[in-house]
Amino acid sequence: MSRMRQRVASRLKESQNTAAMLTTFQEVDMGNFMEMRVRHKDEFEKKHGVKLGFMSVFVKACTSALQEVPAINAYIDDEAKEIVYRDYCDVSVAVASPNGLVVPVLRNTEYMSFADVERTIALFGKKAREGSLSLDDMTGGTFTISNGGVFGSLMGTPIINQPQSAILGMHATKMRAVVDEKGNVVARPMMYLALTYDHRLIDGREGVTFLKSVADKITDPSRLVFDI
Repeated sequence: MSRMRQRVASRLKESQNTAAMLTTFQEVDMGNFMEMRVRHKDEFEKKHGVKLGFMSVFVKACTSALQEVPAINAYIDDEAKEIVYRDYCDVSVAVASPNGLVVPVLRNTEYMSFADVERTIALFGKKAREGSLSLDDMTGGTFTISNGGVFGSLMGTPIINQPQSAILGMHATKMRAVVDEKGNVVARPMMYLALTYDHRLIDGREGVTFLKSVADKITDPSRLVFDI
């Protein structure tokens, strides 16, 4: 095993042995954001020099929901036996590299725009492929987003990245039959979201409230504009 693989294995097992992990699920209709992305992606890329992907809307939706439900962004200080609440959002984003999975950190995402998020993720992806990510790039983080959907995963239960208290798992977008507001069965692009959280710190109410808030903001991206 490579040193990186040994370290990843050690951290994952440490997380399993430490946290009381529970996973809750929610489905989200990606249709409105996908339509908005098609309308504006060319203009977005022309202005900002980076493509508009899915990660930026999820990072911004999670950041907003973290501010609404502070327990998801907190952690347990085992030595002091205290819960520490953070007033900032540093979102770790899982990125595949030739040597394995790496998790660089987007700092202070509460102040980042969609373009800032996409630009920084693109930079991290380039660094990961070149093997030039530094320890500082991957240190810290208050919450993690993992996108198994890029590999076709329909549903999974991600493992918390210690000492964080929760992780969001994104999955593949698939056309599925759903019942609309008028009672008609229609085909919509749907994604399953999974939130694994540490039940020692986060109750079911907080976990479900957070995940439902993320899903609502993705389903109706205008909620991000109006901060609701």
